Amino acid sequence: MKEVNIIGAGLAGSEAAYQLANKGIKVNLYEQKPLRRHEAFKTDLFGELICSNSLRSNDILNGVGLLKEEMRHLDSLIMEAADACKVEAGTSLAVDRVGFAEYITNKIKTNPNITVINKVVEEIDASLPTIITSGPLTEGELSKAITKLCGQEDYLYFYDAIAPIVKKESIDFNSAYYKSRYKDDEGDYINCPLTEEEFNVFYDELINAETINVKQMDELKLFEGCMPFEEMAKRGKKTLLFGPMKPVGLEHNGIRPYGVVQLRQDNAIDSLYNIVGFQTHLTYPEQDRILKLIPALKNVEIVRHGQMHRNTYINSPKLLNSNYQFINYPNVFIAGQISGVEGYVESAGSGLYAALCMYQYLNGEIKHRLSPETMMGAMAEYISDKHIDKLVPMNANYGIIKTDFNGNKKDKRSYIASKSIDIIEAYKKNLCGSN
Repeated sequence: MKEVNIIGAGLAGSEAAYQLANKGIKVNLYEQKPLRRHEAFKTDLFGELICSNSLRSNDILNGVGLLKEEMRHLDSLIMEAADACKVEAGTSLAVDRVGFAEYITNKIKTNPNITVINKVVEEIDASLPTIITSGPLTEGELSKAITKLCGQEDYLYFYDAIAPIVKKESIDFNSAYYKSRYKDDEGDYINCPLTEEEFNVFYDELINAETINVKQMDELKLFEGCMPFEEMAKRGKKTLLFGPMKPVGLEHNGIRPYGVVQLRQDNAIDSLYNIVGFQTHLTYPEQDRILKLIPALKNVEIVRHGQMHRNTYINSPKLLNSNYQFINYPNVFIAGQISGVEGYVESAGSGLYAALCMYQYLNGEIKHRLSPETMMGAMAEYISDKHIDKLVPMNANYGIIKTDFNGNKKDKRSYIASKSIDIIEAYKKNLCGSN
């Protein structure tokens, strides 16, 4: 039986292991939990979500929605788990965070072709078929081993922030109300309104609040998709009102608030809520103080404070081909956020595609590739584009997909989505019949 080592049991690693094992490949899945656990993680489960419980839009006309549908057609474990553990979030796909990770962990641990090895990996043997999926929090000796594979190409990085999670029972529903944006019914989000006077007090305190000291860290680089809300606020008073605190479409009793803080369900039993868009690197005491300036959160209990952590990724255009394969070390593939994709679903999608490329590689040749007319193929093309000098991580979006469409702009996305799924289905049939 052919054998592959996979380093890391996050979304990308779990997906890659599942794909290969189901095709008859023996997988050694190395995971450092519970021997070592980064402070951002709270459990020893596989596929743990730390920044948000939302996998974003389910709409196929949205970039990440199309990627999800492609993955479902390729029998994705991560999409299976997400659909089984979803909680209400309007048109977004949000999941019970613990249930989702438990589902993935159980599927991996009960697969007879997967051997889980709890070990802190410190070296990489480039002579063995290996997929590195150690994630954006990679550190220590493993980080040095990956740097060695990269040669003269340094890691790139940015700092990522995560939002607080609060107890639902501590929310004051004399002020808060349920509503999804632009919907007439109650909706799936809890909304915490502010008057102009309340917002002004909140804003003034926020921009002067104490943040975690980053002077001892590397040069501070922030990814726009996870910008701390206090940093957004410092860009101007209206920035929050056109961003995470936008009141448009959230009218209540015929009145539009001046600003709104939205909370999204975080677990299946509906006891915990994530503060949407409020990723932060305020100190913990300041998070407690600032959030209590929002009337509906005046007695709020935070069960997980927001945090800031360093995300690491390689300069993949100089190092990888479009199979997520190191050019100089063809036995070694790398997937997930460390490869340069950005986002939970994107990480899982890269793990899925890297596994299918590895499967073909083990059987002699990578004959079948996904074209950039699919989201999954376009992501692989983007992170390996030799015209890019230094990679900037990017979420799945329709702008990176290649298309021959020449018709009405309004119909463009529908055309791309339909063609993408047709290509995915043909690719799946080719894989099944090629080996």
